[in-house]
Amino acid sequence: MTRPPDLASERAHFVGGTPFFASQHDQRLFYALYVPKDHTPDAEPLPLVVVQHGTGRSAELYRDRWKGFAIEHRCVILTPLFPAGLVEPGELHSFKFLEYQGIRFDEELLHIVDEAAAGFNARGDRFFLHGFSGGGQFAHRFFYAHPDRLAGVSIGAPGRITQLDDDLPWWLGTGGFEERFGIRIDLGALRRVPVQMVVGADDVETWEITNPGGPNWLDGVEATGKTRIERLETLRDNFTAHGIPVRFDVVPGVAHRGADVAPVVQDFFGGLLAGTESVR
Repeated sequence: MTRPPDLASERAHFVGGTPFFASQHDQRLFYALYVPKDHTPDAEPLPLVVVQHGTGRSAELYRDRWKGFAIEHRCVILTPLFPAGLVEPGELHSFKFLEYQGIRFDEELLHIVDEAAAGFNARGDRFFLHGFSGGGQFAHRFFYAHPDRLAGVSIGAPGRITQLDDDLPWWLGTGGFEERFGIRIDLGALRRVPVQMVVGADDVETWEITNPGGPNWLDGVEATGKTRIERLETLRDNFTAHGIPVRFDVVPGVAHRGADVAPVVQDFFGGLLAGTESVR
């Protein structure tokens, strides 16, 4: 378990923007944090906001971009890093689908959350989760598996969606979800989690999400929409049909850039932290 040391020169690296730490449960996986510099182990634990990277693994960028939010809203930012090429050289997409070659990325994130919460005095029992692009894929699938651990979820521009539909095979739908993951999807719990979906109004390029034969393709993806906007609309409609309210944000003038939708995500999480946001 990561704990800040007593020596002041070492302790300085455990507040502000931290180094990347190896998960003590699986040291192939890493995480960094932004911790407000005046936060101490003796203070009240701060809320935890997890920002999950996409295919580009830009975890350090997200840590730094969320610094101001952490300071303003008195919370800890956690940015996991699931490296490319785990198990199989050059592999890019495994974490997005929760499991790959025996690695359960959803469970590994929970280990990281618990470790970071204990080591940096944050509240890890229920946390906020945002992911964009590949991170948005991970975020909504994680939501299906662990709604009881989430205080709010923001799903940003996923190129491939998983609908709540047991008649569709995983990962187009949730067919076989319980057999695969040992978890029964709890619709009541999903309905209790505030949900945002967010995408740029100019996020219309399709070269990366229309790749038949690719390692992250299943026939039937094309039926969910041509662009990320259309696919997110399909996911929104699927959620609302199951009684899950959604705040749906289309950000003007923004293409496929996670940094450019961050202010809208921060508005959503900021409202939840302040108790003023509701999608009910």
